[in-house]
Amino acid sequence: MKQFKVLHFVIWIWVIILCGVVAQCQRPESVNIAAVFTFDSVIGRAAKVAMEMAVSDVNGDPRVLNGTKLNLITKDASCSVFLGSIGAFQALEKGVAAIIGPQSSAIAHMISQIADAVKVPLISYGATDSTLSSLQFPFFLRTTHSDLEQMTAMADLIDFNGWKEVIAVFLDDDYGRNGISALGNELERRRLRIAYKLRLSILFDVDEINNLLNQSKVFGPRVYVVHVNPDPRLRIFTVAHKLQMIANDYVWLVTDWLFATLDSFSPVNQTTLSVLQGVVGLRQHIPDSRKKRSFVSRWEKMQKEGVVNTSLNSYGFYAYDTIWAVAFSIDKFMEVHNNITFSFDNHFMLPRTEETVIQLDMLKVFDGGSDLVNILLESNFTGLSGQIQFSSDRNIISGGYEVININQMAITRVGYWYNNSGFSVMPPKILTNKEHRRFFQNQKLDNITWPGGKTERPRGWVIADNARPLRIVVPKRASFVEFVTELQDSHQVQGYCIDVFTKALEFIPYDVPYVFKPVGNGIANPNYDALVEMVAENVYDAIVGDIAIVTNRTKIVDFSQPFASSSLVIVAPINNAKSNTWVFLKPFTADMWGATAASFMAIAVVIWILEHRVNSDFRGPPKRQIVTIFMFSLSTLFKTNQEKTVSSLAKMVMIVWLFLLMVITSSYTASLSSILTVEQLSSPITGIDSLIASNWPIGYQVGSFAYSYLTENLYIPSSRLVSLGSPEEYAIALQKGPSHGGVAAIIDELPYVNLFLSKQTDFGIIGQPFTRASWGFAFPRESPFALDMSTAILKLSESGELQKIYEKWFCKMGCPEERTSNSEPNQLHLVSFWGLYLLFGAVSLAAIVVFLLQIIYQYVRFKQSQKDVASSSSNSPSSSCYQIVINIFNFIDKKEEAIKKTFTQGDNHHNPN
Repeated sequence: MKQFKVLHFVIWIWVIILCGVVAQCQRPESVNIAAVFTFDSVIGRAAKVAMEMAVSDVNGDPRVLNGTKLNLITKDASCSVFLGSIGAFQALEKGVAAIIGPQSSAIAHMISQIADAVKVPLISYGATDSTLSSLQFPFFLRTTHSDLEQMTAMADLIDFNGWKEVIAVFLDDDYGRNGISALGNELERRRLRIAYKLRLSILFDVDEINNLLNQSKVFGPRVYVVHVNPDPRLRIFTVAHKLQMIANDYVWLVTDWLFATLDSFSPVNQTTLSVLQGVVGLRQHIPDSRKKRSFVSRWEKMQKEGVVNTSLNSYGFYAYDTIWAVAFSIDKFMEVHNNITFSFDNHFMLPRTEETVIQLDMLKVFDGGSDLVNILLESNFTGLSGQIQFSSDRNIISGGYEVININQMAITRVGYWYNNSGFSVMPPKILTNKEHRRFFQNQKLDNITWPGGKTERPRGWVIADNARPLRIVVPKRASFVEFVTELQDSHQVQGYCIDVFTKALEFIPYDVPYVFKPVGNGIANPNYDALVEMVAENVYDAIVGDIAIVTNRTKIVDFSQPFASSSLVIVAPINNAKSNTWVFLKPFTADMWGATAASFMAIAVVIWILEHRVNSDFRGPPKRQIVTIFMFSLSTLFKTNQEKTVSSLAKMVMIVWLFLLMVITSSYTASLSSILTVEQLSSPITGIDSLIASNWPIGYQVGSFAYSYLTENLYIPSSRLVSLGSPEEYAIALQKGPSHGGVAAIIDELPYVNLFLSKQTDFGIIGQPFTRASWGFAFPRESPFALDMSTAILKLSESGELQKIYEKWFCKMGCPEERTSNSEPNQLHLVSFWGLYLLFGAVSLAAIVVFLLQIIYQYVRFKQSQKDVASSSSNSPSSSCYQIVINIFNFIDKKEEAIKKTFTQGDNHHNPN
């Protein structure tokens, strides 16, 4: 009996242990999850219904959770970080395996800290702030698109339309600031920028919007990007419409908040859409599917039955899919761990005092929280919103965006955007996070109707209007006023640069009101670096004038396309004939060289004609004769010709030729010696290196960038530099020279030098330009007007108008370059030797005439003798014209000695005795 009691006790103990083990191995009857969000909001109203429907569908599907019921605990955050945090703590006290929401990024930042502490996954369907994906929040997952993805699409939309600057309107909270920061980064990658930021307080009102938008009217950009929370009253656009800012030249771009708002209206109020005419925005792309259509039908049925009082938006789809993602993951978790357990953490223990109110020691840590996060990240199923799959940064892989345009109170989809392919009129088909190269020329959107009703793409900015014209500073020059200055009497601004600017404006396809602001006293040239700084500091809107494009200036302003070259050159008292490889050609002008070459050809032909019948040296095969005559003419230059002239006529021609040749060679030698000697003696400066090596003073123009270049780049001491203010001072300083208080040379920009040399003959340019520079018009950094002005200057140059303006100002007496380059006082011109060439030509012509008369006389005698021989032999052959010509040439080609012998034989035939 005693043994039976012991056995019974042992069996009872084993039963208790076995029941405990079985209890541990069995799945729980229910699993709690929490949802913290703002109930009464555009996103919250749709999300609440969608999550309740999802929980009902999960619990009604026996394939999920295997009989375990999913309980959803909802807490209202009421758009408050404080209340949202309290709701999260209240939910955690009930032991939740996951927290869903919130839709507010600011609240999500706080709850993410709490979720990280208790190791409970936080899955948000509406918090889009991209910074939530940082490593700081390892338990945060997102089932909607990140703002980084959305701002990439927005930056592409801005770049696609060619806009360079935008104005951002945003809420000054985590959601707004971080979203616009992401946009700024994406724009910067495309060399674009946010020009102005209009910050709105969290509880902004109409007056605040009105003040901000009114202030922005004076800004140049007209492209607004609005990134705020969903606003059913559309206060921003209502105020903009009243301020007449939903009109031509304006562009309004919105993030997905607007269409989440509009999709929630049932039906859309037509009056509401009227203030949105021409607005373009982004909406998350949710591909069409049978599952989606079925869910929409259920929702519409519930609306008709009065169960649901809001329309479905994209966040409703994401909220529904979030519940399913959590349910699938919990199911897989329990397949491995069988149960969900929590434990206390000693880190939450606080010393117990009478003042202790917050009992953090009551919070439990989810033992399998990290494992559940990993299972969630492996999710891969098709939901209402498309494929549910997470990327490495714990964001759902984006399905792209739809580009929406509101036109004539209708919401129209004009295309799609996908990160891999950019813009297209076809929806993206494949979800992948692999990057590809995209080119805008391959992208396309349907026609967009912009504010004001136009389909033509707005320029996106205005440079000025009649109320605030463009303020253009012009230098009031005291010297070289042909380029730009202000007339003292009429105060009219004129000059070459002014004409280029005003003519270029004709090639810009819009009106640009402007007013010139001359700067300078008219006595000395203003400091151009100071003028550039005024533009950089927005004191003025542009500089029009002879502004050199140099490195230090390009760092603070943008320049237009150059319209004139302004390289630095050296001017010194030197003859204009420059030493170079071809200096031996300088003594003669081109026509003189041509006449000389022609005379050598002429003497060769004339001597051959006169000597061919009497001189054996000029006979033989044609090739030998050609070589002989040209070698003969060239050898006369050195008086070494081997062939001797026999004919009296040839000797007479040679006497005149040798006299001509003597005069030409002696004149050439004298001219070449003069060029080389004068050049050598006029200036020892050969270029910038020799000028730097010397200790002579150097002149420069007041206000020019030459001073800073010489001191900062070439390290020439400032004590050697002498400032000069006018062309007259240039001439005086150069004439005095370094030994008499003047300068050895002047370094200035090429346009000024050309103008100076056009009126001076005693000075010239030494060497080559030693720095390349150009003139352009200066504008503030990132000014879109600079690009349009550059395009206009290119058109001005291509059309030839730029050259015409230059000729108008500088070519009244011949262009400076032409007058400078053609001035060769030591050159010998043809007119100086015209008499000698005329004498040579007359003598040669006379000799040829006499020679031809001799030939004719001999040919007549020759034919007469042939007739006599033919009559005696009673044979008179007839000849054709062709044969007669051949006979004449054969006669001329015969040696004169043979002809004379024929005449002698004929005389003997007539006189046999």
